[in-house]
Amino acid sequence: MVFIVPEKVHLLDVSGPAHVFYEAKNTGAQLELLFVSIDESANIESSAGLYFGKLTPLNDLEVFSGDFVFVPGSENIFSITKTNKTFLNYIREWHKKGVNICSICVGAFWLAEASILNGKKSTTHWRYLDELQKRYPKTKVQKENLFVIEDNIIMSAGVSSGIDLSLYILEKLFGYELTLKISNEIVYFFRRAAGDPQLSPFLEYRNHIDSSIHRIQDYIMNNLNRKFTLNEIAEEVNMSKRNMSRRFKLNTQITIGEYIRIIKVERANYLLSKGYTLVSTALELNYKSTHQLKVLLKRYYPSAY
Repeated sequence: MVFIVPEKVHLLDVSGPAHVFYEAKNTGAQLELLFVSIDESANIESSAGLYFGKLTPLNDLEVFSGDFVFVPGSENIFSITKTNKTFLNYIREWHKKGVNICSICVGAFWLAEASILNGKKSTTHWRYLDELQKRYPKTKVQKENLFVIEDNIIMSAGVSSGIDLSLYILEKLFGYELTLKISNEIVYFFRRAAGDPQLSPFLEYRNHIDSSIHRIQDYIMNNLNRKFTLNEIAEEVNMSKRNMSRRFKLNTQITIGEYIRIIKVERANYLLSKGYTLVSTALELNYKSTHQLKVLLKRYYPSAY
């Protein structure tokens, strides 16, 4: 796994995916991690001011068909993609050779500038979707996808979806069981699929700063396979049931009960997409019958079920 480190790189664009594969390697997966500078300097300053050192020079890098190269976003993406012609040539050659090129967030602009997205689907951070389409009209920007796969090009929408992308790759290389183990290890329980919308329920209802409510949401997601009550949740976060319900609704705009149903249906949809039966999915989510699960699925996905 090769991680490109351009100047003013966004830290999490590199560290998020890298940590997934680091954990996999520690678990026994046969893979190597390499961090590469595309500039002459071996010390690169990130957008947060933290420096990367002892990087491998781009000219010393040798990759082959089937290898993975991650291209992250950076603070000055619009200027460096125009000036670093050498790296753009490398991207073109890697693409021709069959190297898997994975962009994270606005790293997509590197791939677009190298013209390897012409006629292909693409995505980037939601804030820059229109800009990507405007600057590179030959690409087909997908506005509701967490990540997009086109031949040997894999593009993710942002930091968290870069982790989704990495877990997707990990599953393709080493299987579901290892991937599940790694997602649990990094406390990333709900891996999303390529076609899922960028603003998924797992993100949409966590866009607040109330740490107590975040703890409630964590507790719910970590206990979907067992029955629990509102009183139990309130006790877990040391709040009264009434205050907990009020603050949860204030921060998320939905009730705790509705949140539980939404999270459960998203989990069920994922398990079914992985080949689980209705019976095993119902058991996994602590439903007494498949009828309960079917009712839930039809409520939120009426056309699919």
